[in-house]
Amino acid sequence: MKLSSLYTLLTSVAFVLIQVSCQKYYEPTEFIDEESALKNEADVGTATIGTYAVLKNAAYVRSGHFLMEYPGDAVSQGQSSGDDLTRAYRYNHINTSDHCTNFWSQAYKVIAAANKIIEFVPDNAAQGLLQLKGENLYLRAMMHFNLVRIFGRPYPQNGGSNPGIPILKEGLTDEEATSLLRSSVKDVYSFIIADLLKAADLMTTEKSNAFASKEVAYALLARVYLYQEDNDNAIKYANLVINSNRYSLLQGSEYTGYFRTLPESNRETIFCIRHTKVEDRNMSSIGSMYFSGDLSGNPMGQGVSGWAEIYASKKYYDFIKQNPQDLRSNFLTPYLVDGTLHYNQKLTPVTPMYYVNKYSLQEGQINLSSPVYLRLAEIYLIRAEAEAKKGNTADALADVNTLRARAGLVGEALYTPSKLQELNKSALDIVLEERFLELAFEGHRAYDLYRNNRAMERDYPGTHSLNNTPTTNLNQKVNPTDNRVVFYIPQAEINRNPKLTQNP
Repeated sequence: MKLSSLYTLLTSVAFVLIQVSCQKYYEPTEFIDEESALKNEADVGTATIGTYAVLKNAAYVRSGHFLMEYPGDAVSQGQSSGDDLTRAYRYNHINTSDHCTNFWSQAYKVIAAANKIIEFVPDNAAQGLLQLKGENLYLRAMMHFNLVRIFGRPYPQNGGSNPGIPILKEGLTDEEATSLLRSSVKDVYSFIIADLLKAADLMTTEKSNAFASKEVAYALLARVYLYQEDNDNAIKYANLVINSNRYSLLQGSEYTGYFRTLPESNRETIFCIRHTKVEDRNMSSIGSMYFSGDLSGNPMGQGVSGWAEIYASKKYYDFIKQNPQDLRSNFLTPYLVDGTLHYNQKLTPVTPMYYVNKYSLQEGQINLSSPVYLRLAEIYLIRAEAEAKKGNTADALADVNTLRARAGLVGEALYTPSKLQELNKSALDIVLEERFLELAFEGHRAYDLYRNNRAMERDYPGTHSLNNTPTTNLNQKVNPTDNRVVFYIPQAEINRNPKLTQNP
């Protein structure tokens, strides 16, 4: 049986095991009997697939998307919502946020389940077991990284000495695990890097992009090192991914159909959270917030197939339309009524409705999506940013131009050092603009600005006005040092563990 088929078959069974496994996020061993839980490679394989399955929970993937993407400036909320996502978008944080509570709990469930396997498999085990141990080390690192991004300040601020999140290692007693302090951002990054390096050493099997592998670990290492401002290592691991020849940038119609194709056949995706046709979340999907339409991708009114309450911001749409031939415009679907762009009338001024289709129409199903966590285009941009910060302008622009050419841009739309002088922009300015264009709606933008000591500026219609009600005030500026750039630790977790300190 093919691995992808085995994944589909076992997911539902393993998912039940995991759901029972972690009713309390710091109790990694309570779901199965200690004596009979893990005896052989088959047991470890089944449990690992169950751990991957937790990533599909709406409490993880949907809540995580809201927390990572909605603080950015590529999105515009067209109307107030009863969902807590509104606070994430407006920077109006509370310590009882449903999405923060959901994400924290689900991420630590993954960590707890991974710890069980990491502890069970010795470092001198057979290669099949070592591969699985490596995958669990990757998952543990990925969860800690996502948590520290959401709840800890950017690494460059105070050299990583700010409070991060609790590091949950294997082998802790229940008492130890439920009384952990917040480690510094720096220490969390060190832990993440150590896990990823070991994971890469242990994993030797190439699997589909729904599973971890050596190159997946390398890709996340490149991102982590970039965030840490270790530019040499960011370049090193980006090169290992690019030069592995496992991945390639999609071109032409394949690129414009990137998010609609079968994920396993997508040569650019490095790691995604695979959802099959029977796992369509319908109105509870990520895509339902961005798009409403028919099976052909034609836009329709709000509530038809999705809520369609979050749009591409006018700032983003205007920026991408500076080059009308840019293929990335295909990831936006203007809501047209009788050939005329429709405006949401619930705001003053009214908001143009540019639907986003990056999370819709996979395999011909309107709300089906396998959210992409790592893809090759980002790796080029990681290398470009690191090269720009090292003063290697030509190398940085070469990587940017690779992506611009792939997007159909030629001639004057490509960059040269002399053009930067004409524009009065630095290479870093250009790289960050390209990240804005290429990675929009994928959970990067707020981190890209704040870790580079740049403010978030929203100067377009949305519900983000400073008094948090729809008004004619279009401007919101959040500085990188603002308390609001990170979310509150969920109060429920502080109630369980009073040793956790709250963000200001």
